[in-house]
Amino acid sequence: MQFDINRQFSEEAEILKVLGHPIRLKIVAGLCTQECNVKHIWECLGLPQATVSQHLALLKHKGIIQGKRDGVEVRYSVTNTLAKKLIDSLD
Repeated sequence: MQFDINRQFSEEAEILKVLGHPIRLKIVAGLCTQECNVKHIWECLGLPQATVSQHLALLKHKGIIQGKRDGVEVRYSVTNTLAKKLIDSLD
């Protein structure tokens, strides 16, 4: 095994930190399969809307997901390819 001493893994470490919470991991895994609005997400997870919104805000801030306005609702999807690869590797 060889180590690349020049590679920092900063982005990978940050993504792994954010995905290290079970709720955020569930959210991202679900969003990898389909776009959803916040109401659908909190209903599926059985969590309060405020809790889900806090997790979505962090995921959005870290560039893992993005929201797309669709009329009066915002539909979320995973946009970070590294996060998608990590979720795929869990299956």
